[in-house]
Amino acid sequence: MSKRYELLKTIEDRLEDESGTIYKDAPFRVSLVYPSPYHVAMSSLGYQTIYRILNLREDVVCERAFLPEDPDFWRRSRTSLLTYESQKPAADADMVAFSIAYETEIVGLLECLDLAGIPIRASDRGPGWPLVVFGGPLTNSNPLPAAPFADLIVMGEGEELIHVIIDWWKSSVSREAFFRDISALPGIYVPSIHGEVLRPIAQVNDSNLPAYSQIRTPNTELSNMHLVENARGCHRGCTFCVMRRTTNGGMRTVEPERVLATIPDDATRVGLVGAATTDHPKILDILRGIVDSGREVGLSSLRADRLTPEFMELLKRGGAQTLTIGSDGTSARMRKLAQKSIKDHHIIRSAEYVRDYGLRLLKIYMVFGYPEETDEDIEEMLALVEHLSSICKVAIGLSPLVAKKNTPLDGVPYEDQKVLENRFKYIQTRVDKDVEVRAISVRWAWVEYMLAQGGWDMADAAEEAWREGGTYSAWRRAIKKHRKGPAPLKKPATDRLTPGAFLGEVDKRAPSA
Repeated sequence: MSKRYELLKTIEDRLEDESGTIYKDAPFRVSLVYPSPYHVAMSSLGYQTIYRILNLREDVVCERAFLPEDPDFWRRSRTSLLTYESQKPAADADMVAFSIAYETEIVGLLECLDLAGIPIRASDRGPGWPLVVFGGPLTNSNPLPAAPFADLIVMGEGEELIHVIIDWWKSSVSREAFFRDISALPGIYVPSIHGEVLRPIAQVNDSNLPAYSQIRTPNTELSNMHLVENARGCHRGCTFCVMRRTTNGGMRTVEPERVLATIPDDATRVGLVGAATTDHPKILDILRGIVDSGREVGLSSLRADRLTPEFMELLKRGGAQTLTIGSDGTSARMRKLAQKSIKDHHIIRSAEYVRDYGLRLLKIYMVFGYPEETDEDIEEMLALVEHLSSICKVAIGLSPLVAKKNTPLDGVPYEDQKVLENRFKYIQTRVDKDVEVRAISVRWAWVEYMLAQGGWDMADAAEEAWREGGTYSAWRRAIKKHRKGPAPLKKPATDRLTPGAFLGEVDKRAPSA
């Protein structure tokens, strides 16, 4: 069996398992690339939404491509990056569009460009190359480390701008004229023209909501689940979060009828996606509509202070076995710093709901490593976890704080890695053996932080780290070589938290490596 045959067989098997795949032909071709593997990409609501709306155009065919699980295997087979629907080279398109969710996916982006045979740097592309467009959640915070690799970037919500880009690209007389004209539009970032700046983000008309998935597949993180947003944005003010109330007007809700109307007749599982799904004022109506139709339901971003017996009853009827909530701070003091409204009694009540409604597990996500966090905060967390574990089975997910652009914590230094690692080890030794504790790698979170706070210097670091194998050591060397320095802290002029503002004195230590 040839290596190329194995690759094509994997694609064909996945296509056979899909429901809702679009096959068509049209004069304008778009390769929609996700810089992570298939099982991650197909759980991306934004990625699926752009796929659907582009294929609604008679003049456009949009086909998907993904970062291979083993890029080197593709290179050994001498196979370029292929789109799934037709198995044509991804570079044989008028536009190659990337959806980027996280900073560390920049390496996957470079892999995909390289496998497609497209020059990595936008400055190395001229006439004859497809237009390379970036978009996705990363553009809400800081796409600068990816900017030198893009011809243009759609900042924020792209459901409307993507049509403008296609129409103008089709009618353009030259690349230079197209970039000059398109750069004048709000929400469009052309690095070769605008330079190293953060552009304002776009907001679509609410008539475009909700976003919902086109394809269901068992070969993904959210197996065979129809995904739909019941709201976009968030009305809360968490200081670490990009999707807070200052982003595009806060939370924009969708009426239950419009949410339910997106569900295909043959869908048996529905996932509600958003930054604050449980904060929807009619969330019970939405849940009831799904559960009463005999379908299972899952929700992202459950807020402990929004849980009620009626909500839990619907969740249980919808097949839930795990209740997942965010604490996002190791103590009440840290949650206050993060402007989280969650109190200890909300978390304890969540554990009681797990017990009373016969669920299997309470999963709690916590952020640690805030400035001013002390051993006392960790002890407070451990005491709470001990109490929770006496009520139900508990799992803890720990994430080091990674300060992002366009948040009040922008510029806050990353905690010393040894401090974070020692705290994690201490937590592991102190919790009951029945409590599962997992943590995101302190080292890779530091890489994410450096990218999140960086500019074009981190593009140079990312390319060098990728060429040197993408190991942590390669990243550390590349960041040390190319880093220009931390972004300056911005102090608040008022008590209102704005991007870059942080209440309290911050240790201005350099980030640890």
